[in-house]
Amino acid sequence: MLNNSTENKEKKSLKERFFLVIGMVFFLAYLAMGLTIIFWKNFPYDMKPGYRIAFGVVLIIYSFFRFYRIINDNKD
Repeated sequence: MLNNSTENKEKKSLKERFFLVIGMVFFLAYLAMGLTIIFWKNFPYDMKPGYRIAFGVVLIIYSFFRFYRIINDNKD
C-alpha cells in the first residue's frame, strides 16, 4: 500500500499536485467555517440558532464531500 502511494505520488504532475494542495486547503477552510458558525456565540449575522447550526452542518458535510472527491481523484 505504501509502495503504491509512493508510485502514485511520483506519477503526479506539478499541476495535479497543486490542485491536490488547493483541494485540501478548501476542505480545511469549509470545515473551519462550519465549526466556526456552529460554535460562535456572537455571530455577526442575525440568524436563529437552529438555522446557524444547520448552515454549519451543511458546510461540514460539503467539506467532507470535497475530501471524498479529493481522495478518489488521488487514486488515479
